Amino acid sequence: MVSVVHMIDADLVQWTRNGAERTGTPLLVTMHGVGSNERDLLGLAPALPPAWTMASLRAPMPWGQGFSWYPLGTPGSPALEPVDAAVAEVLAWIDSVAVDHPRIGLLGFSQGGSMALQLLRARPAAFAFAVSLSGFLVPGVTDSRDEAVADVRPRVFLGHGDLDPVIPADATARTQAWAAGHTAVTDRTYEGLPHAVSAAELSDVTAFIDAS
Repeated sequence: MVSVVHMIDADLVQWTRNGAERTGTPLLVTMHGVGSNERDLLGLAPALPPAWTMASLRAPMPWGQGFSWYPLGTPGSPALEPVDAAVAEVLAWIDSVAVDHPRIGLLGFSQGGSMALQLLRARPAAFAFAVSLSGFLVPGVTDSRDEAVADVRPRVFLGHGDLDPVIPADATARTQAWAAGHTAVTDRTYEGLPHAVSAAELSDVTAFIDAS
C-alpha cells in the first residue's frame, strides 16, 4: 500500500533571496535527508555560487523529529511508486516558480540526493544539473525514462564518503554505474568521509555549479 504524499508547503520553503530579488536568477532547489528539515542545507549556501538563489524544501512526511520524502524501505532500495509520487509533488512546486528562473539546478543530501536523481529522470532536459551528496539511485525503473536521460546526458555530480555507514555499497555502485552510462557525471569519493558533507566536497560542488 502506497503512503499518501502531501503537497510541498510553499510557505515553509526557505529562500536565500526575498521576493522580487529572486526574479531572473538561476534557482538551486535543495532537498534534505531523512529526519531533517528545510533549514538543514541552508548552511551550505554561503559556500555556493552567489548568483544562484537557493530554495530549500521540506519533505512532506513526518519522520522522527524531522521529515522524509518517502517511506524508507530497504536502505538504498526504496519502493519506486512512493518515490515517484514525491517527485511529482516537487515538480508541481517547481512548476509554480519556474517562470521567474531562467535555469534550475537540483541538489540533495542522502534521501534528498535520491530525489535529485529521480527528478532528473522525470525531466532530463529541464534541469541544468543534479547534485547527489551521499545519495543513491532508486532501483526498479522499467519504463523508458533512463533512455531519455541517456539521450540528453545531463550534468550530474556524485559525492560520497568511503566511510559512509548509511548508504549500502551496492547502492553507491548502482548509482555510479547508472550515472556513467546515462549522464555527463563528475564522480567524487572522499577519503575518510562518513555520511556527511566535507569542505573539500563542498568546494568541488561549487566549482561544478560554477561551470554550469
